[in-house]
Amino acid sequence: MSSDSSRTFALFQPESPLRNAVGIFVLTTLFYFIGAQLRLVESLSMFWPLNGVMAGVFARYAYLNRPHYYALSYFAMLVYDALTTNWGITSLGINLSNMVFIVMVALLVQRDRRLKNRTPDPVNALRLFNYCLVAALLCALLGAMVSGGVDNRAFWPLVADWFSEQFSTGVLIVPCMLTITWPTFKRTLRASHLMPVVLLIISVAASVAIGGAGALAFPMPALIWCAVRYSLPATCLLTFVTGAVEITLVGNSIITILATTPITTPMMFSARLGIATMAVCPVMVSVSMAAINSLIRQVSLRADYDFLTQVYSRSGLYEALKRDEGTRKSPLLTVMLLDIDYFKSINDNFGHECGDTVLAAFARKVQETVGNEGLVARMGGEEFAVVVNTVSAQQGYGLAERIRTTIEQHPFNWRGQVLFLTVSIGLGNGKSDPWKRTEIFNRLMSEADDYLYRSKKAGRNRTSARMTEITTAVQNAAPSEQV
Repeated sequence: MSSDSSRTFALFQPESPLRNAVGIFVLTTLFYFIGAQLRLVESLSMFWPLNGVMAGVFARYAYLNRPHYYALSYFAMLVYDALTTNWGITSLGINLSNMVFIVMVALLVQRDRRLKNRTPDPVNALRLFNYCLVAALLCALLGAMVSGGVDNRAFWPLVADWFSEQFSTGVLIVPCMLTITWPTFKRTLRASHLMPVVLLIISVAASVAIGGAGALAFPMPALIWCAVRYSLPATCLLTFVTGAVEITLVGNSIITILATTPITTPMMFSARLGIATMAVCPVMVSVSMAAINSLIRQVSLRADYDFLTQVYSRSGLYEALKRDEGTRKSPLLTVMLLDIDYFKSINDNFGHECGDTVLAAFARKVQETVGNEGLVARMGGEEFAVVVNTVSAQQGYGLAERIRTTIEQHPFNWRGQVLFLTVSIGLGNGKSDPWKRTEIFNRLMSEADDYLYRSKKAGRNRTSARMTEITTAVQNAAPSEQV
């Protein structure tokens, strides 16, 4: 699991060791304090966020995986205990068990990334679940052995408490830490977009009102809806908040599992594991949705773009025109049809590999010349189309001539040989109606095709268009460029 967004938190920087050290010390101290304030169930914390947060930090930023950074986090824990507890030397072992969880999860996630498992997929999410499971078990075994001096319970109850605490917080927090980004809003927020969150709040309230062991599963449908509707980072965050709230409510007996019995360690163990297991489901669904959406985008990209030249395909051009429908732009639409002169001779003399290379280079040069002014597409073979919004026929004609002269003057290299190309261009120009863009395009394509034929018949390497609309441009053009 990883975040695809580049807008991540800037608390750490690869080339700022002092900043990284301060950040690690502050985060460790802050979340140690938060966990310490939640010591409401016997001697261990009801909810312990520190290990999940720091495991996520070390897993997310590979450059923090250094012994001195881990040692600094451990040192911050010892300092906090020295100032706030009387555990003495026992603190060394208790916090060492915390570091076991942090280091193991971080190293296992980093191992996945080194093996190039960066694409969000269900297997990755399940693997993270297993990493938290193993790390929590080792942490619990060590923690139970060393915490006997500050806790009067037997070994196995201690193991159960440590394990459920570490596992539940790890499953809730680590995915959130690995995916969280600064929020961006690409569309207007509507009331309907908030319905999954509203249902989530109502389901948690129902858990409090109804109670019972089954109440912990009430938020599940709402979380699944969030997973389908929202992004992976948002789903992980909502899952974490929901799980943390439920654990806190159970620990304070606000959600009552058994109405006649006070909360006990076995009940807390069961509640934590149940919430942790529930948390896996929306994350798995969200990761699956991210993988499906990524696949759809790749398929769409392959369908909309020509594989060889990386410009629009014929179908992709039509899709782009449909997306623009309803958008008011310049008053005129100019459609150019370009055909590389004598391209067959390149394939015959130098081979099809050379022809493919030339086509790709030709498309890049045309795209560079057009820039953001219009759309470039390969219509088939050596024929390309350019669609631009213009304020006058002369502007469209001028761009066509700029393309033609740029290609004529640009050397194309093939295995030490320099090839020069020329291109014939036909233009269609008409009034742009934002609601009938594809219909107008089809009509102008037919016109451009007719004038392309005239360019070829007149000797190639020229631009042809309706004479009555380009008189000024033709008068300013060189004689060899006239229609």
